[in-house]
Amino acid sequence: MIKVLAKNISDKIAAGEVIERPLSIVKELVENSVDAGADHITCEIRNGGKTFIRVTDNGCGIPAGEAETAFLRHATSKITSVRDLTRIASLGFRGEALASIAAVTRTTLITKTADSKTGCRITIHGGEVIENAAVGCPDGTTMIVTDLFYNTPARREFLKNDGAESSVIIDFLSEMALAYPKIRFQLINGGSMLFSTSGDGNRRNTILSVYHRKEYEDLVPLQYSEEGISVTGMISRPSLSRSTRRDQIYFVNGRVVRSKVMEKGVSEGYRERLFEGRYPVVFLFLQVDPETLDVNIHPNKREVRFHDDKAVTSAIRSAVVQALASDGAVVEARDYFIRPQEQKEQSRPARPKDGTVQVDIKSLLSTKRHEMDVRENTVPVYRAERPEVTPAPEQPVSQPVSDPEPAQVPPDTSASLQEQVPPKAGITLQEPVLKPFDFNDLNVKGAIFDTYITATDGDHFYMIDQHAAQERIFYEKLVGEYMADDKPSQTILTPFTIDVPLSLKEDSVDWFQSLTEMGYRLEEFGPNTYLVKEIPYFMEIGEAEDFLRDYVDQVREGTDLGNTVVINKLITRSCKAAIKAHDRLSEREIQALIRDLAQCRNPFSCPHGRPTFIRFSNYDIEKMFKRA
Repeated sequence: MIKVLAKNISDKIAAGEVIERPLSIVKELVENSVDAGADHITCEIRNGGKTFIRVTDNGCGIPAGEAETAFLRHATSKITSVRDLTRIASLGFRGEALASIAAVTRTTLITKTADSKTGCRITIHGGEVIENAAVGCPDGTTMIVTDLFYNTPARREFLKNDGAESSVIIDFLSEMALAYPKIRFQLINGGSMLFSTSGDGNRRNTILSVYHRKEYEDLVPLQYSEEGISVTGMISRPSLSRSTRRDQIYFVNGRVVRSKVMEKGVSEGYRERLFEGRYPVVFLFLQVDPETLDVNIHPNKREVRFHDDKAVTSAIRSAVVQALASDGAVVEARDYFIRPQEQKEQSRPARPKDGTVQVDIKSLLSTKRHEMDVRENTVPVYRAERPEVTPAPEQPVSQPVSDPEPAQVPPDTSASLQEQVPPKAGITLQEPVLKPFDFNDLNVKGAIFDTYITATDGDHFYMIDQHAAQERIFYEKLVGEYMADDKPSQTILTPFTIDVPLSLKEDSVDWFQSLTEMGYRLEEFGPNTYLVKEIPYFMEIGEAEDFLRDYVDQVREGTDLGNTVVINKLITRSCKAAIKAHDRLSEREIQALIRDLAQCRNPFSCPHGRPTFIRFSNYDIEKMFKRA
């Protein structure tokens, strides 16, 4: 017998798709606050959000006559037609969030619009409206959500401990603060203020407020655009990397996302700049035409689909390459002279064994205006003090929590990353300007140990590794020749044969063509045998034969490693051909090496990821001699 489910049952089923854990609620409510035009958002949680969540904003509010309608499934103010689904610009749009939240919690909404004299308070338990009354309250909206899954106890058993649930909420609010630097975000956990951003529109300031200052004060600004795609953000020098992608945060049109496409663009941009298995720190903000983006893939809206993956990957790769070719990306000596205790610092708050979140407020918060210690030739160092925070008391619903008036947001200064940092009296500081490194400024002084070329540019001292530099030069020359349409090959005096499985020979078109493009010339020499008469010029006979057999084995397993394996061979070849350490170079040879290095696409590292040169500032040297 087929029958229509009762509303309370269908609501709980639907809620399961949207509300998985406390983070789901915080995400939906905070995104609603952003869509409402708020410039001040406060989020308070207790017990990891399992027992209490409050999100307060100063946005546009909801008219009293529409407040109860907002809790109906698929009720939304953000789309009106099917056409709107192809150009979604808001964070929320389905109209499922409030209905799903109310179905599995005890929820109170307190809201008021600017043109209303009084606000509205609605209380809903398990999807049933308990109260709808007028109430005095400030403009904006407050949502108080308690007792998550109180009416579905089986779901409650799958929640993690308080520390784990708090952790993901902290990460999310941190990401939202970065995505919207003009909004003042505050996060309170268990009565303690975890962070409060200034809302001044400066992303660098926001990063320094939310994350540890030591690791992120030297991030490289990134800004690039092409054909309707804009890429901005902050990325780390190759000297700062992680063993996982945990510290790579991506945004698309203001939405925090997971994206293999964006990860690929970053990886390609850092290629040959990092060792295998190491990942950079990335805060990447992508702006694209909403009509070229599909965000309607999953209820949590964390995943997106681009209409043109290749264009996005290419733009991000170009943005990263451009940023890493700037003067600000040069490896500094101080990157290698870090005290052991500083080296162990993580970009996330440390988590003790009991699972609770231990936050160093002094390094994460700044409720005062940033005070700066300024040293010559250094970036500003921000001081932060623990604010005096009084835990918000439990208040009756009739007395909604009222946050302090939001700070006045200054005029829009976030159009670029080259914004001015709030100065101390009489001092003006600016973030580094993205400019290319100029080898013409180098004045070669000589060489030490017949290995390291020394040079200055007036403000800095440089040590250039002659072997790593020529590895880079040879490698880019070999890659350029390999990528050319006409791949040079060499005829071998004594051809050799290679056997392939019959099944592979029957489907030889793709892999055979790939080998031909690499510089091999093969001719059939039997049912499953080929005679190899020419090999790529950059390989020796033994290398060419080993590579060919490995390549065939990989293709047989369904893996095409063509370009990857060839690139590895080019790296090996360039390393063998390069000048070795302790090879004495004449002054003319040194000058030629510097000129050739300046012409490289990536002059800052060898193909293995090691730096080709290191820069010392006057301050770095004085510090080594205990003069600073």
